[in-house]
Parts: sequence; C-alpha cells; structure tokens
Amino acid sequence: MSRILRNIYQKLNINSHAKFGHKGIVSAVHYNIARYYSQKRPSKASSYDLAKGIGPITWRNLGITAGLGATLLAFMLYVKKEKEAALDKERNRMLGKASIGGKFELVDSLGKLRKSDEFLGQWLLIYFGFTHCPDICPDELEKMSDVIDNLDNEENVPKIQPLFISVDPNRDTPDIVGKYCKEFSPRLLGLTGSEEQVAKACKAYRVYFSAGPKDKDKDYIVDHTIIMYLVNPDGAFVDYYGQNRTSSEIASSIKIHISKYNYNKNSWFS
Repeated sequence: MSRILRNIYQKLNINSHAKFGHKGIVSAVHYNIARYYSQKRPSKASSYDLAKGIGPITWRNLGITAGLGATLLAFMLYVKKEKEAALDKERNRMLGKASIGGKFELVDSLGKLRKSDEFLGQWLLIYFGFTHCPDICPDELEKMSDVIDNLDNEENVPKIQPLFISVDPNRDTPDIVGKYCKEFSPRLLGLTGSEEQVAKACKAYRVYFSAGPKDKDKDYIVDHTIIMYLVNPDGAFVDYYGQNRTSSEIASSIKIHISKYNYNKNSWFS
C-alpha cells in the first residue's frame, strides 16, 4: 500500500507525506486533486460579527445621511432654477425684453405728474390707446377690466395696477382720459401728457403710433400697437398679450409670472 501511495505522491508532485492523512489523499486522488481536510469544526459567527460589516445605526450615521440628502436636494433645486433661468433668458432674447420698458413721466386725470418710479413694488398691466378709438381700444380695455376683476377675486394674488396711456396727446386731455377710464373700471388709471412725454413713453415700450389723415370734421384715427404689457414690481417688462389672447388666458399667465417671481425672490439661490 505504501508503495502505491508513493507513486501517487510522485504523480501529483507532493513532497511531504506528513502534511496529509491517507484518507485525505485517497479522496483527493478520486478527484485527481490533492486537498487538505481540516478536522477542526469552524466556529459559529456571532450576531455582532455578522453585522460588523454594516455597522449599527447611530445618530452620526443618520446625520450624515440627512446631510447628503439635503445636499442632493439643494443641488437638484439649483439645477432646476438654472434650467428655468436659461429658458427665461432664451425667451427674453426672443422677445427682445432688454429693449422693452423704461422710465416715463406722464400726467394723470387730476393733472398730477406721475413717474414710472412711483409704481415700483407693484405689478402693472399697461395698454396704449386713444379715447376716440371706435372699437379696438374699447374691446381691449374691457378685456383688461375682466382680467383685473378676475385677479382681484383670487387669493394670494397682489393687486395689479392697470394703466391706460394715451397715444393721442393733442385730443386726450387729462380730464377726458380720466372720464374715459372710469367707463371701464374704477381701478383703471389713465395717463397722458405732452407730445414729448407720450413719445418718450411709447419709445420705451416700443409702441408704434401714427395719426392718420383728418376728415372734414378734423377727426382722425391713430394707428398704434395693440398690446398689453405686463411689468413686475422691479419695473421690468415680463410679458405681452395681443388681441388673440382671452381675458382668462391673460389672467392665468399673470398668475404664473407672479408665482415664478415670488419663487425666485424667496429662493435660497436668489
């Protein structure tokens, strides 16, 4: 038997017989592999050893997790704000916002000089027109009044100041403009002024206006831009609304702009 085992050792290239027992070698030969079989039973791992790789839940771990979560949330909000800012920037570029809006000095129905700086801190909805307009101006001012009434009935929506600015200073005196605005809404503030003052206000908002030929009664129509302008409390132009927009659409758009404005003002990253 020892001779047979010696031959097996030589074939398997095993140099030390003392390292293995006969039973281990025989079993190894059966699989053509030399393997050592320990006679010692492995010890049973404790519950602490099993959890040692994970570690116990501590306030420190919870604090680290909460900190990482807060950091991730802040980063996500930052990315969202940057994305919205990029979209707004692109819209501003498309609308040419940088060139719309500015300072003006006009006169109200009482003959008092009113400067654009007086309206800082308020949302403005501005329409340029003239009191002798046969149809378009009345329709747009009715629409503006509906927008104001709609927003006045909304909770958590600041008061919007509607402005009517005349583009016909030669006929639209302060008194005439005041009476005209009262026909649409008691909240509608009418403004007019000299030709120079009106021209400056129209230029600031890129409003086109041109008086047509006079008839035998010296009456005439003023061709002008038909747009409402939304201005935020910082005095910056925000959006515009043409004839194709309904009062409900305009009111909804204004509420969205107000929400975005308040969000940006109260944001951590503002």
